[in-house]
This record gives sequence, structure tokens and C-alpha cells, in this order.
Amino acid sequence: MNDIVIIVPTLNEKDNIEILFNKLNTVNIKFDLLFIDDNSSDGSQEIIKNLLKKNQNVNCIFRPKKEGIGSAHKDGLIWSYRKNYKIIITMDADGTHDPKYLKSLINELKNFDIVVTSRFLEKDSLKNWPLFRIFLTTLRHLTISLLLSMPYDSSGAYRCINRRGVSLSDIILAKNDSYAYFWESIFILHKKKYRITQIPVQLPYRKIGSSKMNLRDIFFSIYYLILVFFKKVFGKYNFK
Repeated sequence: MNDIVIIVPTLNEKDNIEILFNKLNTVNIKFDLLFIDDNSSDGSQEIIKNLLKKNQNVNCIFRPKKEGIGSAHKDGLIWSYRKNYKIIITMDADGTHDPKYLKSLINELKNFDIVVTSRFLEKDSLKNWPLFRIFLTTLRHLTISLLLSMPYDSSGAYRCINRRGVSLSDIILAKNDSYAYFWESIFILHKKKYRITQIPVQLPYRKIGSSKMNLRDIFFSIYYLILVFFKKVFGKYNFK
């Protein structure tokens, strides 16, 4: 077992899984890999099983149904903490999270408990994105930062965690099991005074496959953000 584990949730990403795996192997670090698949119907599980047979550092959790991206991260974190990995990295399978940033994430972790990636520290980080998507992503970032008083790009999944510095109970405390898990978990860790920093990244627009986020996810995230905001204002948010 290596000191580093990379958690990659998957849902119908058969065309991206091997591409990501090959890119990860071009980075000069030793790591274990954990796929968490939510009952993909496109053959993703077969590709993961094949990687599992050929590579000792590949692990998998096959869940019986779609339970949410946040829930997948929680299951991956619980598994990784129980295995006593020193460094835990989470990233998407869709090809937008470039493994070239892994070393920077790990290096920054020397002085921090959590390192997140930011799409807003440098100009043109969202190259080739449709203008409407850039608008929505930027608006979401500004709204979350304003309402929850956080300086981070907190809605992304590409992040690095020091297991010894962060309590498992704190990092899975976020109640949301969908996309809001990402900003809610950082909100909790920020409030609990963990040392958090961010590094700039370029985030290309997805080229293969389609996003799993739908309108229902977007509207619920807005509702949930407002709910958390008012709980914060009135001191009703439970940080235990």
C-alpha cells in the first residue's frame, strides 16, 4: 500500500476511465487508486474490473445505485481513512482535472490541512467554456463566497487532504450527498479553523461524455445554500 490514495467517483464514464488512468501513470508519484462507481450502465464497471485485475494499486467500490456524488466522496473518504493513507486526493473522472497538478497539491499540503484547486485565481482558467457556463460558474462561486464568508473556490472536487491533520468526522459532516457536499464540507472545515489553501488550475471544458448535473441539482443546490446561510446567520447550523 502506498501513502497516497486518489479517489475517483464514476457514473457512466467508460470513455474517460482509461484515459485518466494512463494520465495518472505519467505523473512521477506512487499512489493507490479507488474508483467508486454508482452502478454505471455503460460498461464503466467492466473497464474498472479490468484495471483491477492488471494493477495492484487499483481498488473499487461498486454501489448498487446512484446515491450522489457527495455520498460517493464520503464513502471514499471513510474507506481511505480506515486504510490509514497519509494523503487523500479526490478528483473527477471526466477529464477536466489534470493530473499535472498532483505534485503541487501534495507540496502545498506540507503547511496546510487541505488544499483545493481554484478556477478563479488566474485569468482564462475556464478556456473554451461556453460563455453561459462561465457566467453560471462564476456567479455560483461569488454567491457561495459572499453568503458563507469563504475566500476559496469551494465547489470543485479536485482537492488534497492531510489525513493526520483532518478528522474524518469533520470531513464527512456535511449533510448534503449531492454537489453541495463540496462547498458545505469546506464551509465546515473553514469554520472549524482547519488550515486551508488553494492553488490555481486551468479547467478545460468536458470533451467526452456529458455532465451528470441537471436542473433539479442546480435548483436544489440554490435552495440548500440559502438554507445553510440562514442557519449560519441565526446560529442554527450544527457543526458537531
